Amino acid sequence: MNPLSRLLRRPQSIAGKVVLITGAARGIGAELAKRLAGDGASVALVGLERDEMEKVALECGPRARVWEADVTSWTELEEATSAAVQHFGRLDVVVANAGIAGVGFVRSIDPAAFERTVEVDLLGVWRTVRVALPHIIESRGYVLTISSLAAIVHASAMAPYAAAKAGVEAFSNSLRTEVRHCGVGVGVAHPSWIRTDMVTGADEHPVFGRLRGSMPGPLGKTTPVSELVDDLVRGIAVRARTIHTPGVVGVLKLFRTLLPPIIELCSRPVVPAADKAALEDITKRGAEASRPLGPGGKAATARESF
Repeated sequence: MNPLSRLLRRPQSIAGKVVLITGAARGIGAELAKRLAGDGASVALVGLERDEMEKVALECGPRARVWEADVTSWTELEEATSAAVQHFGRLDVVVANAGIAGVGFVRSIDPAAFERTVEVDLLGVWRTVRVALPHIIESRGYVLTISSLAAIVHASAMAPYAAAKAGVEAFSNSLRTEVRHCGVGVGVAHPSWIRTDMVTGADEHPVFGRLRGSMPGPLGKTTPVSELVDDLVRGIAVRARTIHTPGVVGVLKLFRTLLPPIIELCSRPVVPAADKAALEDITKRGAEASRPLGPGGKAATARESF
């Protein structure tokens, strides 16, 4: 988390707060829900994979409830949010966490994978926030969106993910100016590679796994979920504007103007072979080669034609 945020804001108790988290079946969303419930919050788990969310809810205890909804569906989000507010009586925090990652080069990635990534990762955040916002305004609460290091470092084979996450950052910054007078805080988190099913899927990808392995220093480092969740919980407590995990991500933001040419230079030795391998992989496996990564990506694309 931004150390300055910690100094300037007095932490608020999370106990008694009602928090709605999307993408709560696995990874970041699931672990955040458990931690918040352990700190005394009531948690509304929203997402796909109901069976997985029910397991998370059991670990959270009696203050957790599950609502199945696709963040790309206005109707499902509205029904889930309304049901959560009716059940808990209020909504203090919304965490727009649901996300997937379709990888591939722009000229060969399956178009459906590219567009589904943007739809979930950017439009899903917009829809989640829009539906929850009246309740957050009523409670003078807090909105937290999950962006990424990819919003700052635009690597090869990550165009849909990077574009969506950069959009999330821009959306959040604009939103903050619009709702401050309503007493609403807005934060945006920028995690790097976090040890989740999605990142495991990236490492196992026959083309992208090698590309990620070539990323230098902190750009390729994988961070435990627990470290990110620590930062997110502290960020929620102080209504932080920005959360960076690990902290070096915040430093990289200061130099983002310099990063594109540096990334281009570092990519030159590896991209030609990776591009060729991607074309061969598409020829061999078809759309499967671009499918969003991990079990969560599979669930998010189950309604699509791949």
